[in-house]
Amino acid sequence: MKSRIMVLSVIAMMLLPMLPGVVAQPDPSIGNWELGIDYPQEDDSNPFVVSIGGSALINFWVANDGLFNIKVTFEYEVPWDAQFSGPESATIGPGTNSSFSMMVAGIDVYSIDAMTKDAFTISANLEERSGIPAVIPETQEKTGDLEIPEIFQLNVDIADAVGPINAGTDTVLRVTVTNRGNARDKIREIDISDDCPLLTTNEGLDVLLSRNIEKGATTTADLEVMVSESHPKRNCRIEVTIASEGADGAQLSTDFTRVNVEPPPTQNNDDDETGDSTDPVEVVTSNLPAPGLSVVLSILIGALIARTSRRF
Repeated sequence: MKSRIMVLSVIAMMLLPMLPGVVAQPDPSIGNWELGIDYPQEDDSNPFVVSIGGSALINFWVANDGLFNIKVTFEYEVPWDAQFSGPESATIGPGTNSSFSMMVAGIDVYSIDAMTKDAFTISANLEERSGIPAVIPETQEKTGDLEIPEIFQLNVDIADAVGPINAGTDTVLRVTVTNRGNARDKIREIDISDDCPLLTTNEGLDVLLSRNIEKGATTTADLEVMVSESHPKRNCRIEVTIASEGADGAQLSTDFTRVNVEPPPTQNNDDDETGDSTDPVEVVTSNLPAPGLSVVLSILIGALIARTSRRF
Protein backbone atom coordinates (compact mmCIF):
# COMPACT_ATOMS: atom_id res chain seq x y z
CA MET A 1 0.00 0.00 0.00
CA LYS A 2 2.80 2.40 0.86
CA SER A 3 4.65 1.70 -2.35
CA ARG A 4 1.45 2.39 -4.31
CA ILE A 5 1.06 5.79 -2.64
CA MET A 6 4.66 6.64 -3.40
CA VAL A 7 4.20 5.82 -7.10
CA LEU A 8 1.11 8.00 -7.30
CA SER A 9 2.95 10.86 -5.60
CA VAL A 10 5.78 10.68 -8.10
CA ILE A 11 3.34 10.68 -11.03
CA ALA A 12 1.51 13.71 -9.56
CA MET A 13 4.73 15.61 -9.18
CA MET A 14 5.62 14.88 -12.79
CA LEU A 15 2.22 16.02 -14.06
CA LEU A 16 2.00 19.18 -11.90
CA PRO A 17 4.13 21.44 -14.14
CA MET A 18 2.01 20.40 -17.14
CA LEU A 19 -1.24 21.67 -15.63
CA PRO A 20 -2.66 25.13 -16.60
CA GLY A 21 -1.43 28.29 -14.88
CA VAL A 22 -4.28 28.19 -12.40
CA VAL A 23 -2.52 25.24 -10.79
CA ALA A 24 1.19 25.95 -11.32
CA GLN A 25 3.18 28.93 -12.59
CA PRO A 26 5.16 28.45 -15.80
CA ASP A 27 8.91 28.34 -15.61
CA PRO A 28 10.06 31.95 -16.07
CA SER A 29 13.02 30.72 -18.07
CA ILE A 30 10.59 29.66 -20.79
CA GLY A 31 9.72 33.39 -21.22
CA ASN A 32 6.29 33.60 -22.81
CA TRP A 33 6.30 37.42 -22.53
CA GLU A 34 8.90 40.02 -23.43
CA LEU A 35 9.74 43.67 -22.80
CA GLY A 36 11.36 45.68 -25.58
CA ILE A 37 12.35 49.24 -26.56
CA ASP A 38 12.04 50.83 -29.99
CA TYR A 39 15.63 52.02 -30.36
CA PRO A 40 16.56 54.61 -33.01
CA GLN A 41 17.21 52.81 -36.32
CA GLU A 42 16.40 49.59 -34.43
CA ASP A 43 19.90 49.56 -32.96
CA ASP A 44 20.25 49.42 -29.17
CA SER A 45 23.63 51.18 -29.42
CA ASN A 46 21.99 54.31 -30.80
CA PRO A 47 21.09 56.90 -28.14
CA PHE A 48 17.88 58.88 -27.83
CA VAL A 49 18.92 62.49 -28.48
CA VAL A 50 17.36 64.95 -26.07
CA SER A 51 15.66 67.95 -27.66
CA ILE A 52 16.84 71.53 -27.12
CA GLY A 53 13.82 71.88 -24.86
CA GLY A 54 15.22 69.14 -22.60
CA SER A 55 12.85 66.27 -23.40
CA ALA A 56 12.87 62.88 -25.10
CA LEU A 57 10.13 60.38 -26.00
CA ILE A 58 10.90 56.68 -25.59
CA ASN A 59 8.56 54.07 -27.03
CA PHE A 60 8.57 50.55 -25.63
CA TRP A 61 6.39 47.44 -25.84
CA VAL A 62 5.38 44.24 -24.09
CA ALA A 63 4.66 41.09 -26.11
CA ASN A 64 2.56 38.31 -24.58
CA ASP A 65 3.11 35.03 -26.41
CA GLY A 66 1.26 33.03 -23.75
CA LEU A 67 -2.29 31.71 -23.63
CA PHE A 68 -3.52 33.94 -20.80
CA ASN A 69 -3.79 37.63 -19.99
CA ILE A 70 -0.86 39.04 -18.08
CA LYS A 71 -0.65 42.11 -15.91
CA VAL A 72 2.66 43.93 -15.53
CA THR A 73 3.76 46.98 -13.58
CA PHE A 74 6.47 49.39 -14.79
CA GLU A 75 9.35 51.15 -13.08
CA TYR A 76 11.60 53.84 -14.56
CA GLU A 77 15.04 55.25 -13.84
CA VAL A 78 16.30 58.36 -15.64
CA PRO A 79 19.51 60.45 -15.31
CA TRP A 80 20.24 64.13 -14.66
CA ASP A 81 17.40 64.50 -12.12
CA ALA A 82 14.98 64.57 -15.01
CA GLN A 83 11.22 64.28 -14.74
CA PHE A 84 9.46 61.33 -16.37
CA SER A 85 5.98 60.04 -17.03
CA GLY A 86 4.74 56.66 -18.22
CA PRO A 87 2.13 54.01 -17.46
CA GLU A 88 2.26 52.42 -14.04
CA SER A 89 0.72 49.11 -15.14
CA ALA A 90 -0.93 47.41 -18.10
CA THR A 91 -2.78 44.24 -19.00
CA ILE A 92 -1.72 42.50 -22.20
CA GLY A 93 -3.95 39.92 -23.86
CA PRO A 94 -2.72 36.54 -25.05
CA GLY A 95 -0.87 36.60 -28.35
CA THR A 96 -0.76 40.41 -28.50
CA ASN A 97 1.85 43.14 -28.43
CA SER A 98 1.06 46.40 -26.61
CA SER A 99 3.02 49.63 -27.10
CA PHE A 100 3.69 52.34 -24.50
CA SER A 101 5.61 55.60 -24.17
CA MET A 102 7.77 57.19 -21.52
CA MET A 103 8.35 60.94 -21.66
CA VAL A 104 11.53 62.32 -20.14
CA ALA A 105 11.57 66.09 -19.54
CA GLY A 106 13.14 68.86 -17.51
CA ILE A 107 16.75 68.23 -18.57
CA ASP A 108 18.90 71.37 -18.46
CA VAL A 109 20.68 70.76 -21.75
CA TYR A 110 22.54 74.10 -21.59
CA SER A 111 24.34 73.19 -18.37
CA ILE A 112 25.50 69.75 -19.57
CA ASP A 113 28.30 69.36 -22.09
CA ALA A 114 27.21 68.48 -25.61
CA MET A 115 27.29 64.79 -26.61
CA THR A 116 27.19 63.63 -22.97
CA LYS A 117 25.43 60.26 -22.58
CA ASP A 118 23.76 58.61 -19.61
CA ALA A 119 21.57 55.53 -19.26
CA PHE A 120 17.89 55.10 -18.49
CA THR A 121 16.12 51.88 -17.44
CA ILE A 122 12.60 50.54 -17.95
CA SER A 123 11.55 47.57 -15.83
CA ALA A 124 8.43 45.39 -16.19
CA ASN A 125 7.29 43.18 -13.32
CA LEU A 126 4.85 40.33 -13.92
CA GLU A 127 2.05 40.66 -11.37
CA GLU A 128 -0.72 38.34 -12.61
CA ARG A 129 -1.53 35.62 -15.11
CA SER A 130 -5.18 35.27 -15.98
CA GLY A 131 -6.03 37.24 -12.84
CA ILE A 132 -3.99 34.94 -10.59
CA PRO A 133 -1.14 36.61 -8.72
CA ALA A 134 2.27 35.45 -9.90
CA VAL A 135 3.89 33.21 -7.32
CA ILE A 136 7.29 33.19 -8.96
CA PRO A 137 8.62 36.75 -9.49
CA GLU A 138 9.32 37.62 -13.10
CA THR A 139 11.04 40.88 -13.98
CA GLN A 140 12.48 42.08 -17.24
CA GLU A 141 14.37 45.31 -17.80
CA LYS A 142 15.74 47.17 -20.78
CA THR A 143 18.23 50.02 -20.87
CA GLY A 144 19.12 52.72 -23.33
CA ASP A 145 21.13 55.92 -23.55
CA LEU A 146 20.03 59.53 -23.56
CA GLU A 147 22.37 61.99 -25.30
CA ILE A 148 22.65 65.76 -24.85
CA PRO A 149 22.47 67.60 -28.18
CA GLU A 150 24.99 70.15 -29.43
CA ILE A 151 23.61 73.65 -28.91
CA PHE A 152 25.38 76.53 -30.62
CA GLN A 153 24.22 79.90 -29.34
CA LEU A 154 26.39 82.99 -29.48
CA ASN A 155 25.13 86.30 -28.09
CA VAL A 156 26.52 89.70 -29.08
CA ASP A 157 26.26 92.88 -27.00
CA ILE A 158 27.41 96.35 -28.08
CA ALA A 159 27.95 98.94 -25.38
CA ASP A 160 26.37 102.39 -25.59
CA ALA A 161 28.51 105.43 -26.30
CA VAL A 162 29.56 107.47 -23.27
CA GLY A 163 27.85 110.56 -24.70
CA PRO A 164 27.33 112.53 -27.92
CA ILE A 165 30.29 112.98 -30.26
CA ASN A 166 31.17 115.95 -32.43
CA ALA A 167 31.50 115.75 -36.18
CA GLY A 168 35.13 115.30 -37.14
CA THR A 169 35.91 113.12 -34.09
CA ASP A 170 35.70 109.44 -33.24
CA THR A 171 34.66 107.15 -30.39
CA VAL A 172 35.16 103.51 -29.37
CA LEU A 173 32.37 101.02 -28.66
CA ARG A 174 33.07 97.82 -26.72
CA VAL A 175 31.56 94.67 -28.30
CA THR A 176 31.17 91.50 -26.17
CA VAL A 177 30.36 88.01 -27.47
CA THR A 178 29.15 85.30 -25.05
CA ASN A 179 28.84 81.58 -25.76
CA ARG A 180 25.51 80.57 -24.23
CA GLY A 181 25.51 77.14 -25.88
CA ASN A 182 26.90 73.89 -24.48
CA ALA A 183 29.83 73.37 -26.86
CA ARG A 184 32.90 75.26 -28.06
CA ASP A 185 32.06 77.68 -30.84
CA LYS A 186 33.50 80.53 -32.86
CA ILE A 187 32.23 83.38 -35.02
CA ARG A 188 31.90 82.63 -38.72
CA GLU A 189 30.88 86.09 -39.91
CA ILE A 190 30.45 89.64 -38.59
CA ASP A 191 28.28 92.29 -40.21
CA ILE A 192 28.35 95.97 -39.16
CA SER A 193 25.79 98.43 -40.48
CA ASP A 194 24.63 101.99 -39.76
CA ASP A 195 22.12 104.50 -41.11
CA CYS A 196 24.44 107.52 -41.33
CA PRO A 197 26.25 108.00 -44.70
CA LEU A 198 29.12 110.04 -43.27
CA LEU A 199 29.88 107.63 -40.42
CA THR A 200 32.46 104.84 -40.82
CA THR A 201 33.82 102.01 -38.67
CA ASN A 202 37.17 100.29 -38.63
CA GLU A 203 37.92 96.55 -38.73
CA GLY A 204 38.51 96.22 -35.01
CA LEU A 205 36.06 93.30 -34.69
CA ASP A 206 37.90 91.09 -37.18
CA VAL A 207 40.07 89.75 -34.33
CA LEU A 208 36.98 87.93 -33.04
CA LEU A 209 36.89 85.66 -36.11
CA SER A 210 40.03 83.80 -35.03
CA ARG A 211 39.01 83.10 -31.43
CA ASN A 212 37.54 79.87 -30.08
CA ILE A 213 34.90 80.58 -27.45
CA GLU A 214 34.41 77.90 -24.83
CA LYS A 215 31.05 77.06 -23.30
CA GLY A 216 30.00 79.89 -20.97
CA ALA A 217 32.99 82.08 -21.93
CA THR A 218 33.05 85.65 -23.28
CA THR A 219 35.39 87.57 -25.56
CA THR A 220 35.57 91.29 -26.38
CA ALA A 221 36.87 93.69 -29.02
CA ASP A 222 36.66 97.44 -29.69
CA LEU A 223 34.84 98.99 -32.62
CA GLU A 224 36.10 102.45 -33.59
CA VAL A 225 33.48 104.80 -34.99
CA MET A 226 34.65 107.81 -37.04
CA VAL A 227 32.45 110.76 -37.98
CA SER A 228 33.16 113.08 -40.90
CA GLU A 229 33.62 116.83 -40.20
CA SER A 230 30.70 117.54 -42.54
CA HIS A 231 28.35 115.20 -40.72
CA PRO A 232 25.09 116.93 -39.74
CA LYS A 233 23.48 116.67 -36.36
CA ARG A 234 21.85 113.25 -36.24
CA ASN A 235 21.06 110.21 -34.10
CA CYS A 236 22.83 107.27 -35.78
CA ARG A 237 21.97 103.59 -35.33
CA ILE A 238 24.94 101.18 -35.36
CA GLU A 239 24.11 97.47 -35.59
CA VAL A 240 26.35 94.41 -35.19
CA THR A 241 25.32 90.89 -36.29
CA ILE A 242 27.34 87.71 -35.80
CA ALA A 243 26.87 84.17 -37.15
CA SER A 244 27.82 80.95 -35.32
CA GLU A 245 30.39 78.68 -36.95
CA GLY A 246 29.12 75.63 -35.06
CA ALA A 247 25.61 76.17 -36.41
CA ASP A 248 26.96 76.59 -39.97
CA GLY A 249 25.96 80.24 -39.92
CA ALA A 250 22.30 79.49 -39.22
CA GLN A 251 22.33 80.89 -35.67
CA LEU A 252 22.50 84.69 -35.68
CA SER A 253 22.69 87.27 -32.91
CA THR A 254 22.16 91.02 -33.36
CA ASP A 255 22.50 94.04 -31.10
CA PHE A 256 22.53 97.78 -31.76
CA THR A 257 23.22 101.10 -30.14
CA ARG A 258 22.67 104.74 -31.04
CA VAL A 259 25.25 107.52 -31.25
CA ASN A 260 24.28 111.20 -31.13
CA VAL A 261 26.39 113.25 -33.56
CA GLU A 262 26.67 116.98 -32.87
CA PRO A 263 28.08 119.65 -35.24
CA PRO A 264 31.69 120.70 -34.60
CA PRO A 265 32.23 123.77 -32.37
CA THR A 266 32.30 127.07 -34.31
CA GLN A 267 34.67 130.08 -33.79
CA ASN A 268 31.83 132.20 -32.41
CA ASN A 269 31.16 129.56 -29.89
CA ASP A 270 34.82 129.67 -28.89
CA ASP A 271 34.70 133.49 -28.45
CA ASP A 272 31.54 133.25 -26.44
CA GLU A 273 33.07 130.64 -24.26
CA THR A 274 36.08 132.94 -23.72
CA GLY A 275 33.83 135.87 -22.88
CA ASP A 276 31.86 133.80 -20.47
CA SER A 277 34.96 133.03 -18.46
CA THR A 278 34.41 133.42 -14.77
CA ASP A 279 38.10 134.14 -14.03
CA PRO A 280 38.43 137.43 -12.07
CA VAL A 281 39.87 140.42 -13.96
CA GLU A 282 42.05 142.85 -11.98
CA VAL A 283 41.29 146.50 -12.76
CA VAL A 284 44.07 148.97 -11.93
CA THR A 285 43.18 152.73 -11.47
CA SER A 286 45.35 155.85 -11.03
CA ASN A 287 44.78 159.31 -9.42
CA LEU A 288 47.06 161.03 -11.92
CA PRO A 289 45.43 163.06 -14.66
CA ALA A 290 45.40 161.69 -18.07
CA PRO A 291 48.45 162.67 -20.21
CA GLY A 292 46.31 164.80 -22.53
CA LEU A 293 44.93 166.94 -19.73
CA SER A 294 48.44 167.65 -18.37
CA VAL A 295 49.56 168.99 -21.69
CA VAL A 296 46.53 171.29 -21.91
CA LEU A 297 47.10 172.65 -18.42
CA SER A 298 50.79 173.29 -19.16
CA ILE A 299 49.88 175.26 -22.27
CA LEU A 300 47.32 177.36 -20.43
CA ILE A 301 49.72 178.19 -17.57
CA GLY A 302 52.46 179.08 -20.02
CA ALA A 303 50.14 181.41 -21.92
CA LEU A 304 49.01 183.08 -18.71
CA ILE A 305 52.63 183.79 -17.63
CA ALA A 306 53.52 185.18 -21.02
CA ARG A 307 50.57 187.59 -20.98
CA THR A 308 51.45 188.81 -17.51
CA SER A 309 55.03 189.54 -18.55
CA ARG A 310 53.87 191.76 -21.43
CA ARG A 311 51.90 193.98 -19.11
CA PHE A 312 54.90 194.76 -17.07
